[in-house]
Amino acid sequence: MMVLPDVQSNHPDIRMNLTRVGVTNVRKLVELARHKKRPIILISTFNIFVDLPKDIKGANLSRNFEAIDEVLEEAINAPVYEIEELCGAVAKKLLERHEYASRAEVQMKSEYIIKRRTPITHAQCQEMIDIFADATAIRSNGISLRRRIGAEVVGITTCPCAQEIMRERAFEELQRLGVSEDKIRQFLERVPMATHNQRGRGMISIEVSDSVKVSLDEIIEIIEESMSSRIYELLKRVDEASIVETAHRRPKFVEDCVRTMAKLIVERLRNLPDDSVITIKQTNEESIHRHNAFAERVATLAELRNELERDEL
Repeated sequence: MMVLPDVQSNHPDIRMNLTRVGVTNVRKLVELARHKKRPIILISTFNIFVDLPKDIKGANLSRNFEAIDEVLEEAINAPVYEIEELCGAVAKKLLERHEYASRAEVQMKSEYIIKRRTPITHAQCQEMIDIFADATAIRSNGISLRRRIGAEVVGITTCPCAQEIMRERAFEELQRLGVSEDKIRQFLERVPMATHNQRGRGMISIEVSDSVKVSLDEIIEIIEESMSSRIYELLKRVDEASIVETAHRRPKFVEDCVRTMAKLIVERLRNLPDDSVITIKQTNEESIHRHNAFAERVATLAELRNELERDEL
């Protein structure tokens, strides 16, 4: 039987370490178990990498596919409940199969469907959420693992600045019509003024050590609550009116959204350790400008908590 040469194991012509070698855009069907509920099926895209020492010409990329298929097969028998747990298992498996590697990284993106009911008619609809996770395994006196999970959610934001301008104009016009100041103030309290709105995109990612659990549903809820209003795929007219009124009663700058997300993370995700790395981003796609508005905060949970506590003193 002819033995085929293992060209990848040869020494390269140019001896240099490579930070990442692997495969991208690998699509797989992932099944996530849920307690006492039907499993969630995700069509997911993976990027899979290892580092490569300078004395090896090329990585054996087929091992990447073997690692992910083996972990997904194991998940059928031993259910996986979190996508970051799945990424971590694949990252560890990569280091087992690539004995020369000291670092393995797995990235995963998917679309997560959640069921919602509209605010007034309670019509059921499905909403699509972009979710992602990654894990990095490092070989050094054993294998250490860091995992990250996050989501990007679309909602509505309304501009406080333009709304205040319209509020002043309404006050002046009602005065000219002879309406008393008390009646004007009552009216303005009951009916929010017009302003321009944006489609807001909020993002939270949380990086933790291997043993820490993070609730993806809680992340999604925090992002949605931080904007002026959540959105729905299906709306009757009374639902539309309710959402518009809700959004205009809660005007927010892009900076307000990020600060609200940070505050809610500190208040609600109390199980997270202090060294958890929190990344918060908000992008508002402006309706009356060609540009978008953007804000971001990156900090550990301890830094966010300490800053908020100092502000309350």
